[in-house]
Amino acid sequence: MILADAPTRELPTPELPTLELRGISKSFGSVEALTDVDFSVAPGEVMALVGDNGAGKSTLIKCIAGIHAADSGEILFEGREVTIHGPKDAARLGIEVVYQDLALCDNLDVVQNMYLGREEHDLLQRLREPVMEQRTRETLAGLSVTTIRSVRQQVAGLSGGQRQSVAVARAVMWNSRLVLLDEPTAALGVAQTRQVLELVKRLAEKGLGVVLISHNLHDVFEVADRITVLRLGRDIGVYERAQTTQQEIVHAITAGVPTKVAVVAENGAPV
Repeated sequence: MILADAPTRELPTPELPTLELRGISKSFGSVEALTDVDFSVAPGEVMALVGDNGAGKSTLIKCIAGIHAADSGEILFEGREVTIHGPKDAARLGIEVVYQDLALCDNLDVVQNMYLGREEHDLLQRLREPVMEQRTRETLAGLSVTTIRSVRQQVAGLSGGQRQSVAVARAVMWNSRLVLLDEPTAALGVAQTRQVLELVKRLAEKGLGVVLISHNLHDVFEVADRITVLRLGRDIGVYERAQTTQQEIVHAITAGVPTKVAVVAENGAPV
């Protein structure tokens, strides 16, 4: 692969990519959801994944999360080829996904949601409530989440931004290396959106790889280091956020043609 003439901005770290996908394809019957897709995200990088409805974003994320198995292609995690058979395999690698519905239980408090399905027990199988409560506080504090009054209040009483913060904090509490965020600012107000975007930045500052799936290009340009464009199951190009514009991204999404600042293949075709 080569870069077109425009100079590129250095990535946050020169390390191996946290995640690298090579030639990923996935079909559902006669429908080709993904065709020969390449994708990567580095430690400390926010990689945005954008595209119109039906572009293949959700399918790609589900292949990474182990919900779908790719028909062909390679998945490398921290430089090592891996096979992800299911969500538990992804979690063991350190891959966590925050879906748009957040998967929070309104009738449970913050601590109970943070440990949902991963509760800690002592030798007598009693819940280690003080330990879980303390770790919940430490995780939220580590992400500079200060708007939640008590970790013992029910999630039903939290705002949209606070709920998103709980979901993200839960994702990073388990020694995560890579966090995938599916439309994290959808249906949020201005103040809550700002809160979530600051949280995304803090994840990258902690050295995690972050994949941001979003239709909101304003949010994408606020936090992303690079932008991958998908269209009809193919990756059109990879853009350095500092070297491109929203207009160029929109053109790639709608026309399926990479512009001069995108990463393109040796033969000039989109990667």
